[in-house]
Amino acid sequence: MIEIFILSLVQGITEFLPISSSSHLIIMSNSLNFNEQSLSIDVSLHIGSFIAVVFYFYEEIINFFDNKILFFKIFFSSIPAMIIGFVLVKLELIELFRNIEVIAWMTILFGILLFISDKFELKKEIKSDFNYKSAIIIGLFQILSLIPGVSRAGITITAARLLNFKRVDAAKISFLLSIPILGAVSIFGLYSIFFSDNIEIAKLNLLSMFLSFLFSLMTIKYFLKYINKFSLNLFVYYRICLGLILLALTYL
Repeated sequence: MIEIFILSLVQGITEFLPISSSSHLIIMSNSLNFNEQSLSIDVSLHIGSFIAVVFYFYEEIINFFDNKILFFKIFFSSIPAMIIGFVLVKLELIELFRNIEVIAWMTILFGILLFISDKFELKKEIKSDFNYKSAIIIGLFQILSLIPGVSRAGITITAARLLNFKRVDAAKISFLLSIPILGAVSIFGLYSIFFSDNIEIAKLNLLSMFLSFLFSLMTIKYFLKYINKFSLNLFVYYRICLGLILLALTYL
């Protein structure tokens, strides 16, 4: 039960922050020898995050026809990562990147790129400037998030900032882009969650989903408030420190 709480906390906080949720879940499960991080638990955690971001942006989603062009661009932008991700999973290549050394280097390198991008001029807004060209560029950047340590939120915010989007608008683009990705993960794993013959596992799945939803919702809300006033430097410093610690543990 404690393991479920910790994994839900890690997923909920790190999924929408530019620090990589997958790398933190891998580190936590490896370092603490967690037994609970089965595929169904992992999917449950992502479903919780999916419900949270849909809940937070429910007004935009309910008013779909007023925002349909925006959502078409969001879906269009998500296609490259979903296709490449599906191919990597089918070819069983995704596991090649799931090691601490890769996570360490990606955490540092893309943390530095996040720092550079955050120095760009703040002027573009999602409502007026998020066109199909921007969607394609950010979508191609998002493919890199398939590598643990890169961070889906981090790389999409970085791409949007490189395109001169305001910090809050870059984060909103990143959050909206998570809907198709998390939705695809959720649909892929729904059967293993809700049609399990083991009642105890089903209970753990529902608990992890609920806790992940709560932590994700709080993270989205307070992250947007934070970056409305401050830069992304705090997350850059965290990434570099974490990466250096992981490199030390790997090579020393």
